[in-house]
Amino acid sequence: MPNHKLHLLKKRWKIIAIFGLLFAIITTGITFLFPLQYRADAQVFIISQSREGVDPYTTVKSAERIAENLAQILPTDDFYQKVISQDGFGINKDYFGGLTDRQRRKLWGKTINGSVVFGTGVFNVSAYHEDPGQARRIVAAAANVLVTQGWQYVGGNVIIKVVNQPVSSPFPARPNILLNAVLGLLIGVLLAGFILVRK
Repeated sequence: MPNHKLHLLKKRWKIIAIFGLLFAIITTGITFLFPLQYRADAQVFIISQSREGVDPYTTVKSAERIAENLAQILPTDDFYQKVISQDGFGINKDYFGGLTDRQRRKLWGKTINGSVVFGTGVFNVSAYHEDPGQARRIVAAAANVLVTQGWQYVGGNVIIKVVNQPVSSPFPARPNILLNAVLGLLIGVLLAGFILVRK
């Protein structure tokens, strides 16, 4: 019986492929119904000023822990206020205007993101926006807040410096068009195969 089903699938591979391509086109089309956002990234380096006698491994682990804490701080209202009040970065404040506190907090949480590069003291700061220039400006302002005011969140025995200036992605990063197309293709292929075998 399994050999018969496999033979059937091989015989009808064109139908399965067409079904898969159709689903890929549909999911890609649905993706374009959502606003396409670009991503900008910057990296800061966290230097934990270790006490005398502390080994380098412990120092790096301390920096990782600080970076993990900062990742939780980035989406907060306090950090948002610090970023949006930065002068000279050209952030479009209207993007966050006209919203309730809850809506603004949700939008800010989707706009800013932080991640840790484990094994190092490097902390990635990312921002998403429909305008790549605005994404870059938001990341630049966020990195500046970390450098100048980050001590408020982690204490005074830490130095934070920018090691990679903000750069924006050349293509939209969210939603992921390629990933959605591949998922649509796989779903279409599996669904077509299932229907053929059942019939």
